Amino acid sequence: MFRELNPLLHSELRLAVMSILVSVESADFVYLREHTGATAGNLSVQIDKLQKAGYIDVEKTFKGKMPRTLCSITPLGAEAFGEYVKAISEYISVKSPK
Repeated sequence: MFRELNPLLHSELRLAVMSILVSVESADFVYLREHTGATAGNLSVQIDKLQKAGYIDVEKTFKGKMPRTLCSITPLGAEAFGEYVKAISEYISVKSPK
C-alpha cells in the first residue's frame, strides 16, 4: 500500500539539507549549519553520506584565506528528493476508515 521511504533521506538532518539545496543553486557549509542547527561534525558526516550517494556535489574552495565548502543538489538528488516527497505525501493523504 505504501511506497518505501528512502532511508537516506528519512534522516531529519539529511532531509533538512536536501530541502534547502533543492531551492537554491548552492549553499555553503556555514549557511547549512546555521539553517539546520546542526553541529559542524554531524553536518559534515551527513553531507559526506549525501555526496557518496550522488545526491549532492561538494566543492571545496577558498574565500580569501578561509576554506569554503559549497554544496549543490545533483539531478539524481533532485529526483530522489521528489520521489521522497511523493511517497511521504501518500502517507499523509491516507484517510482513516469510518
